[in-house]
Amino acid sequence: MHGDLTKSVVAVPPLARNTDLTLNRAANAALIRHMEQGGVSTLMYGGNANFYNIPAGEYAATLDMLLELASPGSWIIPSVGPDFGKMMDQVEALRARPFPTAMVLPASVASTVAGAENGIARFAERLGKPVIAYVRAENYLSPAAIARLVDKGLVTAVKYAIVRDDPSEDSFLAELIERMDKSRIISGIGERPAIIHWREFGLHAFTSGSVSIAPRASTAVLEALKAGDYETAERLRAAFLPFETLRDTINPIRVLHDGVSLAGIADMGPILPLLSNLEPEARERVAPVARALNTFSGTLGQIAA
Repeated sequence: MHGDLTKSVVAVPPLARNTDLTLNRAANAALIRHMEQGGVSTLMYGGNANFYNIPAGEYAATLDMLLELASPGSWIIPSVGPDFGKMMDQVEALRARPFPTAMVLPASVASTVAGAENGIARFAERLGKPVIAYVRAENYLSPAAIARLVDKGLVTAVKYAIVRDDPSEDSFLAELIERMDKSRIISGIGERPAIIHWREFGLHAFTSGSVSIAPRASTAVLEALKAGDYETAERLRAAFLPFETLRDTINPIRVLHDGVSLAGIADMGPILPLLSNLEPEARERVAPVARALNTFSGTLGQIAA
């Protein structure tokens, strides 16, 4: 499937819930339609959807809801983990459903490089198809470990999300590209480094959380990059930076979750603990920026989903 990762921006949206924390089907449907109408056809439910904290008893129902709400031409990629026990508990629900793959969330504690490699291998073998590895720290998986998993047919792609002060200076990414086909590497930190990753490293797929608010604008960035029109891509990307800066300075997941609501797209409701919604002061800062980004995207016109 890695060859099709450039068919659209890879959206990483939040997940809407009711006040009692049950899944809000109508709001999730509204957000999915908003993204699909803006040209998005690949939706990855991971960190922004707070799959870290999803109850084991709700997992299968969540998968079924997403499959039912997405258009037939869209890909849904759910996540598992981040711990080994949880991912192995989730594997049967995935095996029983027609997902192209799953992304393994990265563990932040109680893991080693060798242990993470072993755990992902065991999960992929049990799932019966290769998975996506989510790499956001250098001490989680090494380039050599990732390459071994790819060579064994256990990892199909990598969501690369190690944040750098200067994304053009990245020895880890450079080594990873030396060890594996770069068409399998997704720039995984949104619009901010996407252009540099495209131009300097040849990564021709990127994820975005802000695409949940501005799908037409994010899709336009991708189309400009495909056309080699970097001036247009930079101009469009600039519209995302105020919102992305708020995500960086407050919290990426929380700002996106509430930002979708504040932009008037869909009421995402409460965020699942152990995270929490934004405080009033933060909401006041986020609201006008989220609305402005949504408005800007809407000015770009209709894009066929």
